[in-house]
Amino acid sequence: MWIICIFSAFCAIDDAIAEPVELATSGQEFSSARLEPAHMASKPGIAVIFEGTSGLHYYARPQTAHALGFELEVEAKSDIFSFGESVFPKWEIFQDPTGNKVEVYAGNFTVFVPLADKFVAETTEIKKGDVKIRISGIACTSIVCLAPFEKILRTTIDLSQADSWQRQVSFEPAVGANKATQAPPYSVPSALLLAFLAGLILNIMPCVWPVLPLIVMRIVEQAEKNRGTSIAMGLAFCLGILLFFACLAGANIILQVFYGTVLQWGDQFRNPAFLAAMALLLVVLALFMFGLFTITVPSSIAGKSGSGKGYTGAIAMGFLAAILSTPCSFAILAAAFAWAQAQPLQLATIAIMVMGIGMALPYAVLTSMPRLLKRLPKAGRWMELFKQAVGFILLIIAVKLIAALPQIQRINVLYFAIVLGFCIWMWGTWVSYNTRTSRKWLVRIIAVALAVAAGWIFLPGPKGKLIDWQDYNADLIDETTAQDQPVLIKFTADWCLSCQTIEKLVYSHKDIAQLIKQKNVLAIKADTTEKNFPATLALKDIYNEPGVPVSILLMPGKEEPLRWRGILFADELRKSLQQISSEKKYGEKSKD
Repeated sequence: MWIICIFSAFCAIDDAIAEPVELATSGQEFSSARLEPAHMASKPGIAVIFEGTSGLHYYARPQTAHALGFELEVEAKSDIFSFGESVFPKWEIFQDPTGNKVEVYAGNFTVFVPLADKFVAETTEIKKGDVKIRISGIACTSIVCLAPFEKILRTTIDLSQADSWQRQVSFEPAVGANKATQAPPYSVPSALLLAFLAGLILNIMPCVWPVLPLIVMRIVEQAEKNRGTSIAMGLAFCLGILLFFACLAGANIILQVFYGTVLQWGDQFRNPAFLAAMALLLVVLALFMFGLFTITVPSSIAGKSGSGKGYTGAIAMGFLAAILSTPCSFAILAAAFAWAQAQPLQLATIAIMVMGIGMALPYAVLTSMPRLLKRLPKAGRWMELFKQAVGFILLIIAVKLIAALPQIQRINVLYFAIVLGFCIWMWGTWVSYNTRTSRKWLVRIIAVALAVAAGWIFLPGPKGKLIDWQDYNADLIDETTAQDQPVLIKFTADWCLSCQTIEKLVYSHKDIAQLIKQKNVLAIKADTTEKNFPATLALKDIYNEPGVPVSILLMPGKEEPLRWRGILFADELRKSLQQISSEKKYGEKSKD
């Protein structure tokens, strides 16, 4: 993997990036940048024009940025031209959620990168050439800061056409602004050392604790084996860690070469599916810590190294340890990771690999030195108590990850986590070593089937948003029915498990969703979670229904609406929708 990544980095083609380039985005907030040749007073140079919403800002000074290198930096590089220090406009004052006032750039503004005075004075011949503008920093909203970014913009300037350059840059320069053309705050050797130390510190991150008991048990058990087995297992574990960082380096190469962007550390945690999967994995590992089931990897590693299964388990455990380090490692790895991606692709690849070496080194040293292994305490009750204590810490981390999910998904993931825990309890405790094979199969098949069914009910799927549900609005319903247009009202509540079952059994059908759209049916989601909600009052006072779930279809030309109070009414709803005439169009009122 190392050879492939480094070879790919050296063979990468440096293609031009189209302008403008998106720098950051968060919800409705965005920021981009483009380049134009320009003059500031009588100085020629390049105007870096930032455009975006005012809700997204960049730190203007390193003293008030979150960390070193997170302030907005603009730097020009060229094989032909030389440039002076970038000139930044006067900053704005922003008060963050903690009450601190910081200097920021937001919305639309321009940074001017002038050609060096000495270069302009000494130029006697017309020069034309390519210029790279490197923009780096961290973008924040009033609530959250995004991952550090690094973008490269390219342009070509021709000094023979300088007199015809249209853009004239004029603003009040910031006093004491960051010097974007200064050298990096640390050299390449010191930056690689920082990357190594960042990887080394990962071993004490709380998110790695879930696998620490497994690692400790393995090392203790290996102390009683021969030295060759101990070293081989330790190196296999290290290989798993390095494999994870090799994947990061490979992803960075692909993104930079084919998509003109960089790999942002922490992006995976903006994906709800990844967050939910990580949280559920931590719950499963916590149940392992509590002894509800056993993992066979340690025993295979301890005894069957010759079969190859032990080495495979060690590699997998090392890969898992590296993955679990990501939720807690942002503050430590961000500076080293951002620096790495601001460098040429070859150096960036090596720097990311060095992080993996830093994380893997302690295990390589410990397992290759028998004297250190013999000083470790023997396995006993302390190890079991240590495992159980880490299980509780593990659950806290899982809750933290679930809390980062969109609100609509949090409760469902918690429900599924409980059912998953019950299924694992069945798997591990309802059978024993002496249980008949047929009974083992029956119990475990039931456990798997129950987990799959719960996942189908609670976890969001690709069909979960087929229908454009509107919030309950009595005026909108009256206006729509007055125009002889059909209205489908789905009365539901967050605490209603049957309502969630209906969502899967009825409203996740593609053909029903298409009929609702084709027949111009206004789809209303009536939330009755709390007693004072308008939909709750309407359910009792207008529609005379005792409770949820209930779905009501108001049909044109019919005095009495159609009602479905069960959960298996998909066929009846489909037939009713097919009978609706689709000649009249409802326009855009359902979007109001």
